[in-house]
Amino acid sequence: MAIRKDLRSDNTYIISKDSTDNPKLGAKILNDGRESLFLDFYFGYTKEVNEKTGKEVLRKDRKREYLSLYLWQAPRTPQERQHNKETLELAKGIRYERGQQLLESLEGYRVKASREINFLEYFQKYIDSYTKKDIKMMQIALQRFKDFLEATPQYVKYKSKIKPEQITKDMILAFTEYLQGRSKGEGAKSIYQRFKKVVKYAIDHDIMVKNPCNGISIKIDDQQLTKEILSLEEIQTLMSTHYHCENVEIRRAFIFCLYTGLRFCDVKDLTYRNVDKSNMLLRFEQNKTKGHSSASGVNIPLNEGLLAFVGDPAEGQTRDSLIFNLPSYEACLKAVKRWVKRAGIDKHISWHCARHSFAVNILNNGANVKTLASLLGHSGLKHTEKYTRAIDSLKQDAINSLPKIIL
Repeated sequence: MAIRKDLRSDNTYIISKDSTDNPKLGAKILNDGRESLFLDFYFGYTKEVNEKTGKEVLRKDRKREYLSLYLWQAPRTPQERQHNKETLELAKGIRYERGQQLLESLEGYRVKASREINFLEYFQKYIDSYTKKDIKMMQIALQRFKDFLEATPQYVKYKSKIKPEQITKDMILAFTEYLQGRSKGEGAKSIYQRFKKVVKYAIDHDIMVKNPCNGISIKIDDQQLTKEILSLEEIQTLMSTHYHCENVEIRRAFIFCLYTGLRFCDVKDLTYRNVDKSNMLLRFEQNKTKGHSSASGVNIPLNEGLLAFVGDPAEGQTRDSLIFNLPSYEACLKAVKRWVKRAGIDKHISWHCARHSFAVNILNNGANVKTLASLLGHSGLKHTEKYTRAIDSLKQDAINSLPKIIL
């Protein structure tokens, strides 16, 4: 990282050493121990009239663009120092490209750009600065793209380094086919959406000139339930199954999801404050839609059995204490799979299957789609109607299970 010379009054400093650089690369000191990189553009002077004096004055025409790239203020580990080095190189590449565009727009010429940015490293830097809850899916998207390059003879030469302009429509088409062959249900579509998000970011920051993803999509039947569900009988079997060294907290949380339809990201954050005992309600805001949906708040009625199941805060706990003290999602998923296997249930059950099982089972017991949508926290019926199709499929299976008619 460049040596800091002058820290200005707005807690920024300029990294660019060449006084002729336009734009100049700089950084703003943040309170969280990081520095946010930016570009300062200079467009010359503009004439303005001073309102008080009526005289014409010249003012500098400037613009600042933050790059959503961050450095550690005081890197302590080799990893942090390496992060700073790579991020700074990426920022310098962006600064150079912006400079070429500025020359082209102002002077009518362009110095030949050297696109030495490795898109794989660029993708990783994007993830390093990513703050949203789907960061794991972003990591999976990068890994899938790397796996695709390595597994495809035509593109294996790019497995370690690929320039943005080397990503073509033909490559993206092959990548989507690879994703659909490797992932089931919404998995391929979800991964591709994250990949496209990074490509769009690269285009917005002029790392890529054209979008190779345009016109290429992964379409799935959103109304088809692809995950397996547990029947009421299988749920009873599961609850009656115990095994050595089982995790009681994981067990309780999964059962609670089977009876309420909660996602893992919501059940892990539940506190006793979310439980309104006087009105027998569970009130919470969905992590998935918090902040960008008017339907993020959910109220789920609780019966006496569920209230007793949740219980009260233990000694030393408060209403803000977690109801379920859960380890990582990966650990919880492994425990559920082990539990299902011990119960003799031959199904591929993930944590999210609890939500699907809840939906299908209460529809089977007479609930209507509108009620289910409210319980699941859906803003409309589009995502809820797939459960009615699952019910129709179960009914058809029941009819088909009858003995053949003998005339």
